[in-house]
Amino acid sequence: MDLSPVTLTGRLVRLEPLSLDHHDGLVEGTQDGQMWDRWYTSAPAADGVAPMIEQRLAMRDAGTMVPFVAVRLRDNAVLGMTSFYDIRHDVPRLSIGYTWNRESAHGSGTNPESKLLLMTHAFDVLGCAAVRYETSWSNQQSRTAIERLGARLDGVLRADKVERNGALRDTVVYSVLAHEWPSVKANLEHRLRHR
Repeated sequence: MDLSPVTLTGRLVRLEPLSLDHHDGLVEGTQDGQMWDRWYTSAPAADGVAPMIEQRLAMRDAGTMVPFVAVRLRDNAVLGMTSFYDIRHDVPRLSIGYTWNRESAHGSGTNPESKLLLMTHAFDVLGCAAVRYETSWSNQQSRTAIERLGARLDGVLRADKVERNGALRDTVVYSVLAHEWPSVKANLEHRLRHR
């Protein structure tokens, strides 16, 4: 899989490769709805944005993550972040996650379009056999959004990780397989056309 940085553009949102230039927009995004205060998300507080960018860029350089920033097309506002991670060249497969968006963008269609752009790239360009999504059992909003994408439940990993607040996290794992992609894609395109 060629995981070179790429910009993916839809009707509502543009996914750009993460850079240090996105710092101020990401800080603003975390403050819209205090996204950092939700212990089950990966959104940092304002003072954690720079270290998070540096960490994700280091992971990009190590080949373990491809981080993107979501930018709303109508006003170029930075909405949040998402990433390819858990990259397995042997299968090939990857996961989409570490996603958060400013609260005012929730329900606007930008997140489903972001996922459509990412999965189209993963399946149609990179040739993935599977795309995975993981979320906390406690994050019902994320679980519902993943299920609405058309991903299927693979299972729950009990006591899988430690959350930022110290609680043990049960991780819910979903996936879309390559043979399921055409119908998942058609459903997402239909949803976005009828917004």
